[in-house]
Amino acid sequence: MADLSHIRHDYPMQLGLSERGSKVFTQVSAFMESEVFPAESLYWEQRAELIAAGELHTVPPIVEELKIKAQALGLWNLFLPSLSDGLGAVDYAYLAERMGWSIDIAPEAMNCAAPDTGNMEILSMFGTSEQKAMWLEPLTQGKIRSAFTMTEPDVGSSDATNIQLSIQRDGDHYVINGRKWWSSGIMDPRCQILIVMGKTDPSAPRHLQQSMVLVPLATPGVTVIRDLSVFGYHDQHGHGEVTFEDVRVPVSNLLGEEGGGFAIAQARLGPGRIHHCMRTIGIAERALSMMVERAQKREVFGGPLINQGVIQEWIAESRIAIDQARLLTLKAAWVIENFGAKNARTEIAAIKVVAPRAALQVIDRAMQTFGGAGIGPDTLLPRMYAGVRSLRFADGPDEVHLRDLARLEVKNHEITKGP
Repeated sequence: MADLSHIRHDYPMQLGLSERGSKVFTQVSAFMESEVFPAESLYWEQRAELIAAGELHTVPPIVEELKIKAQALGLWNLFLPSLSDGLGAVDYAYLAERMGWSIDIAPEAMNCAAPDTGNMEILSMFGTSEQKAMWLEPLTQGKIRSAFTMTEPDVGSSDATNIQLSIQRDGDHYVINGRKWWSSGIMDPRCQILIVMGKTDPSAPRHLQQSMVLVPLATPGVTVIRDLSVFGYHDQHGHGEVTFEDVRVPVSNLLGEEGGGFAIAQARLGPGRIHHCMRTIGIAERALSMMVERAQKREVFGGPLINQGVIQEWIAESRIAIDQARLLTLKAAWVIENFGAKNARTEIAAIKVVAPRAALQVIDRAMQTFGGAGIGPDTLLPRMYAGVRSLRFADGPDEVHLRDLARLEVKNHEITKGP
């Protein structure tokens, strides 16, 4: 692969919103202010009632109401250029950040919630016309939800070539056997389809052993055996452990080509990391706003908490960290938009490390500013922390991305240095 570092540095990067993106951003912000933020208290009331009734993963009714309103405004599927009137990766990065301010409500209200976004992207890219009609169409309409099953409990799944789940051809069917966990979205009662990654040919070259198949959740032999919490918190869509025992699906359920699973995973995870990181920056902005507001209102040692030097330092450091993470993420989005995800490996790996780290620092400072309330049930800060901390594992742990960054840096150095 050619070294593109000189292009990225010399080519004028356009990191602002396009004319179309600016218009949509204004609409999204207005929707957040008029509909989403006012609905938050009702959302959590309804969630509490559902949890008390044993329905941990049933979506609160207010979300379905917001979905109807968002769709009527055209604020729908904004991550898919083919369905969003040509919004690019940079435009969507800004929109994802704004949605991150209300992470539990806004993304789904606009049908831009993970893991469905990534699943819709790869169905759009690799699905057959029949697969799109069966699964992509209802997903884009917000009628069903989906899950992506890649991670396994018995192997280090950060190396996708370790995956052990077996997908064996048997006539006109594939037979699937294995176990997955941290399958996000699988606990939601609306989840109907799984994208399952496994090995179809263990004897093939390392990156050609894997394939992806579409498995309806109701298929015989598919069993969700455990609901996984994160630091005791259960996301509404949920994370589950699932077993596949002699599960049979038609060969027509193959996504893409046999042996193409690793390439499809990379196509899914690259843009998806942009979405995660920008939403995470939105969470950090929300935490910083909460920190400042608390410090302005709280009295300590005879004056406002905001007058304490350490608080001012935390606020300043948080602003610096958020803006640095945002700019790096926007650069990654720009490279993806102009040169493709394959040529943005350095930027994608970097933001996947930087954005969660920065957000965790900001949230931790906000928790300290709130005192005991910062670790209790009366604010969203502990839930924010749990969610963002899990992102240091999701889509690859920090250590893998740092390793990849180092290897790419060494390779670029060798290319530019020459003999």
